[in-house]
Amino acid sequence: MTTCYFVSDLHGSISRYEILFREIIRNKPSFVFLGGDLLPHIHRSVRFGNKEIPDFMNDYLIPGFKNVRRQLGCNYPEVFAIMGNDDHRIEEPAFLEGEKIELWKYLNMSKFKFGPYMIYGYPFVPPTPFMLKDWEKFDVSRYVDPGCSDPTEGFRTAEPDYDPEFATIQKDLSALSGNDDMSKAIFLFHTPPYQSMLDRAGLDGRMVDHVPLDVHVGSIAVQRFIEEKQPWITMHGHIHESARITGEWKQLTGRTHSFSAAHDGQELSIVKFQIDNPVDCERLIIAE
Repeated sequence: MTTCYFVSDLHGSISRYEILFREIIRNKPSFVFLGGDLLPHIHRSVRFGNKEIPDFMNDYLIPGFKNVRRQLGCNYPEVFAIMGNDDHRIEEPAFLEGEKIELWKYLNMSKFKFGPYMIYGYPFVPPTPFMLKDWEKFDVSRYVDPGCSDPTEGFRTAEPDYDPEFATIQKDLSALSGNDDMSKAIFLFHTPPYQSMLDRAGLDGRMVDHVPLDVHVGSIAVQRFIEEKQPWITMHGHIHESARITGEWKQLTGRTHSFSAAHDGQELSIVKFQIDNPVDCERLIIAE
């Protein structure tokens, strides 16, 4: 059995990261997946004890994983990371530096083969109401849900390496997966699939210009991809309240096992599963 930890949406919370580091050191998982929205909001001051942390990546996250590696030695896990829609892309060089010193594999629209498994990372989400657009793309068309803003609007912290006018999640997933065998494919997404148990937002009764908002806010492209390609495992975050509303943090679609680690409490949510037998899984909600 090969144990995996999956976390997402830590949003720069020192307490959650300290729990994560503690649990990795204590239980020595083989794989750790970081599913985006990992950093604090750029204008929010972060403190660790009495110390202010001006540069979260270089002053806290990279040293934190270095410390875990120092304590675990050869038991240090394989770590895979993506960014999420609340993460500022201007911080991407620090993720690449962490990859360079072998703390993690950074997977932005890329893949990495590990044994029989191919691990894919995809950070983009469909249009949201929020104005940071570093990690937003149109989903399957240029349609934008009521209450959301166009990915070509808002602001970015870094220039995109694609044309925001024409890029879609659907096109990306086709290019990323190609003709690859999906029987041992593992996808680290930030967005959940549309109309699933994992994408339920707390939008009940809310309207924009007399139009009711869709309470399912995941990606149609990801939904179709899972249904058609049937990867082995998919991981998702983004919608913090979904598990509380639906009562579910996992879903089986054909042979595909999908997990969400998003959580709307102050605790850390860890999805623990066996990579070769994902039926063997549990969600751990851990307080300090």
